[in-house]
Amino acid sequence: MMITGRVLGCCELCKRMNLLKHVRKLLRPSERWLQPHSSRYSYCSVSSSHAVSNEHRKTGGSGFSSKLAAGPSFRDFVKNVATGEKGAPDLQEEVEETHPYLPEDSQIGTGRKVYFETYGCQMNVNDTEIAWSILQKKGYLRTSDLAQADVILLVTCSVREKAEQTIWNRLQQLTALKRRRPRSQTPLKIGILGCMAERLKKQLLEREKLVDVLAGPDAYRDLPRLLSVSESGQQAINVLLSLEETYADVMPVQLHPQGRAAFVSIMRGCDNMCSYCIVPFTRGRERSRPLASILQEVRMLSDQGVKEVTLLGQNVNSYRDTSEVQFCSSEPTHMSRGFSSLYKDRKGGLRFSELLERVSRIDPDMRVRFTSPHPKDFPDEVLQLIQERHNICKQIHLPAQSGSTRILQAMRRGYTREAYLELVDHIRSVIPEVSLSSDFIAGFCGETEEDHLQTVSLLREVRYNVGFLFAYSMRKKTHAYHRLQDDVPGEVKQRRLEELIRVFREEAASLNLGLVGSTQLVLVEGVSKRSAAELSGRNDGNVKVIFPNLEDPTDCASGGTAGIKPGDYVQVKVTSASSQSLRGVPLSLTTLKAASGCTLALAVSEYLAGLPVKATSVPIST
Repeated sequence: MMITGRVLGCCELCKRMNLLKHVRKLLRPSERWLQPHSSRYSYCSVSSSHAVSNEHRKTGGSGFSSKLAAGPSFRDFVKNVATGEKGAPDLQEEVEETHPYLPEDSQIGTGRKVYFETYGCQMNVNDTEIAWSILQKKGYLRTSDLAQADVILLVTCSVREKAEQTIWNRLQQLTALKRRRPRSQTPLKIGILGCMAERLKKQLLEREKLVDVLAGPDAYRDLPRLLSVSESGQQAINVLLSLEETYADVMPVQLHPQGRAAFVSIMRGCDNMCSYCIVPFTRGRERSRPLASILQEVRMLSDQGVKEVTLLGQNVNSYRDTSEVQFCSSEPTHMSRGFSSLYKDRKGGLRFSELLERVSRIDPDMRVRFTSPHPKDFPDEVLQLIQERHNICKQIHLPAQSGSTRILQAMRRGYTREAYLELVDHIRSVIPEVSLSSDFIAGFCGETEEDHLQTVSLLREVRYNVGFLFAYSMRKKTHAYHRLQDDVPGEVKQRRLEELIRVFREEAASLNLGLVGSTQLVLVEGVSKRSAAELSGRNDGNVKVIFPNLEDPTDCASGGTAGIKPGDYVQVKVTSASSQSLRGVPLSLTTLKAASGCTLALAVSEYLAGLPVKATSVPIST
């Protein structure tokens, strides 16, 4: 379909068809002549009078003309919409999207098997669960066997070039698999979902022609239609970003139902516009999911036996729910002292501290974490709540990115080195036992050796328990791409990254060695990757703890004995440590609620295990 020389995409075509439906509904009460007389529409014009049906000819030209003259015009329709008159369609109202160019049953999966591969951050894990929930309702089946798949969907990341290259390499492998598929089987379809679909749509569809379906982070509802279009041999794409989509009414389906930890998305997008970051361009503007739907999902997970939820968002602690009138007020945003933002200060809304408080009350035996926050959004009420609630983990991710004020300014982070260190000191004064993690970028645009050494000194001064460190990778569309020069040579970036990793590991090892002899409350995740005779889990500070799989540790909660299984809380005596993990022996099974009352039982268990009993040997989470 051509309009003014431009080809309409599927989404734009649907919008125009829906607009025509609204016009027809407006005319329907008095203008019955507009209704089609058969399954095929007839179009007519002044110069093509022969297109008028025989039935219309029988009624006489004057009758038809009088009806046409008496009916409302398009100007009346626009006027009604503008004034909000009764009977005018509400264009803001969500209309169920229909696709008349597809058969009614074409969007049904009919047992086709879908195989997911997820790359990147925790948000992509949650996106996978959302996409699977939508497809499952349409009759698709999920398979973990690539050879059985009819549809392969890759949920992708665009934060760094290395992540994208991994996907390109994987696509080459999958395309070879697609060509080898027997003709007797249904043609294999390959789809790219998430950030890479939005960022590299042209290369994926036109240049490489490796994929059949592209769906951006806000287009997962459209997956059934896109897959239906691809069945006809066409490439299908929807990478439109939304100002409203939060998938609040889509209940994610966990890919591993037996898991005891889950991610819950509370917001999408980001408005911070850091100069190095592609997220605002691939995931759009910030919008928060309504409180009620978040609480409903957390309750459902609690009923399923989940023992830890992580609240997710690109800027999770800037959460602001304005979906209900009572949440709206003129109260300004309270930022961390010395921090600022590029966007205009926003007022009102139910804030992150209130959400965190309500989530923590749902299940006292369920741990609550959140990621990824921005340092600017840590008002005192959030910190005090973390300290007060036993089931909110005393662990905070505090992305620094650099230790140089000059580089932080170039990154548009909104704070100085001094303000960041002041915040760290304040957090530790409110939450003395807090575990800190951070992100760092080595070799950002214009970074000098002095800037790098300032980042090294920040690592030593703060001493993080967990770190995520990467060499800078310039991304198109970002502020840095348009305004800055990627002038640090690759080999220099790599050297600086290795130095940062070395320093981080030294400090993390020192911190973990300080925990030897203590008792840690560990949530068991499963069998250790390195030995089937060992189990692994994480303590309150999100540090991995490995211990032998004993069959009968004391059950502190019931007074009996039981085997250890994933989802159990176990008191573990730490006997050794490295920069990455702790090792110990299990002392007792317990619950999060009961952990604070297990001190006496722990002393008995330590004595029976032949371990030295220390007066300070108490659970971390009390």
